[in-house]
Amino acid sequence: MSTPPSGTQFELCRGEQRAVVVEVGGGIREYTVAGRPVLEPFPLAQMCDGAHGAPLIPWPNRLAEGRYSFAGEEQRLPLDEPEKGNAIHGLLRWRAWSELDHGAGRVVVGARLPAMPGYPFSLEVSIAYELSDEGLSVTTSARNVGEVECPFGAGQHPYLSAGEGSIDDCTLQLDAATRLLNEERHQIPVGREPVDGTPYDFRTPTRVGELQIDDAFTDLGRDASGCSRALLQCPDGASVELWVDEHYPFLELYSGDTLAPARRRRALAVEPMTCAPNAFRSGDGLLRLAPEQTLSMRWGVRLGG
Repeated sequence: MSTPPSGTQFELCRGEQRAVVVEVGGGIREYTVAGRPVLEPFPLAQMCDGAHGAPLIPWPNRLAEGRYSFAGEEQRLPLDEPEKGNAIHGLLRWRAWSELDHGAGRVVVGARLPAMPGYPFSLEVSIAYELSDEGLSVTTSARNVGEVECPFGAGQHPYLSAGEGSIDDCTLQLDAATRLLNEERHQIPVGREPVDGTPYDFRTPTRVGELQIDDAFTDLGRDASGCSRALLQCPDGASVELWVDEHYPFLELYSGDTLAPARRRRALAVEPMTCAPNAFRSGDGLLRLAPEQTLSMRWGVRLGG
């Protein structure tokens, strides 16, 4: 049997829940409950498209011109979004991750990011995916194994599935008071505005409709546990809820309008991010890991209805 493009498949099962984590990129290829997609999958026989389920490390989203300065040194990274002139979504999306631990409802995968041109720092990263009665939880841990401080950001790219329908007929609730405003060329933030009175105010349940979204949101409302939540109510009566802990102050919403035609607007990406897009240049939310410092962050998703 040939190896699929996403490599070895690590399956998790608990009751009616099933999830599949992949070797290539260390992301989650699918997550279902009783056969209903919670996260929009990508096919086993195809490469991951649109970063479906992928970890975004050591930075999420876009980095304009792939250029930044850190500790007085100028760095330049390959432009893997050449049409916009950006480096995008980090350096681990196409690397093989190793299985570190695997049980019926849990798998831990890991990768080492060695120093390289454009990012002369070293990281060890692990991600634990676990099914419980509360759904799927994802814990990402990163350790600076180099000898100098390094710039760091993390995110992930899950798509909340609308089921058999389109996100146009879904209702979204997200308690975010501020949207980051993008410039046209690189599609990176150049300012902020309150969502009050705009089509991007989802603090009360709001129909998505035909709104095209590829924007970061911040100033997130949080519950007593420190978590912020996004809730997508779908036409089939199901709801998909994503939560993030306090290490994720930003959420990127993406309505999938630039995906292949058959994939467009089938799901809403709600992307946890520790920093803003372009943070390696702007510093907005950028983290600095000291040698041997480890940082862990959590998000999760569940099906309701």
